[in-house]
Amino acid sequence: MNLTVSGHHVAVTPALNSYVRGKLDRVRRHFDHVIDVNVILSVDKLRQKVEVTVHVRGKDIYAETDDGDLYAAIDLVADKLDRQVLRYKDRLRAPPHDALKHRPAEGPASGS
Repeated sequence: MNLTVSGHHVAVTPALNSYVRGKLDRVRRHFDHVIDVNVILSVDKLRQKVEVTVHVRGKDIYAETDDGDLYAAIDLVADKLDRQVLRYKDRLRAPPHDALKHRPAEGPASGS
């Protein structure tokens, strides 16, 4: 998994980088087929925002959140991503639905 952490109006310290990496390991624990993860940390006055894009095979999963505390925002976005990845994983494993036009036709009912 390639993890890219960038900051917009904030310096990405090693502590922030390791905190983000630790929180996003939970996503990788649930789903191994993560190709790439991009994280953007931004600060605008009192609003601290975290945006995460997870690239998996055939789809990009996006989540964003903002909070007064950057670490709390990272926690919230990790929870959102965890739910989205689990939902995506369930959809992959679900059997496909059969359309009515692909079901075999039943013959006329025989009445006695």
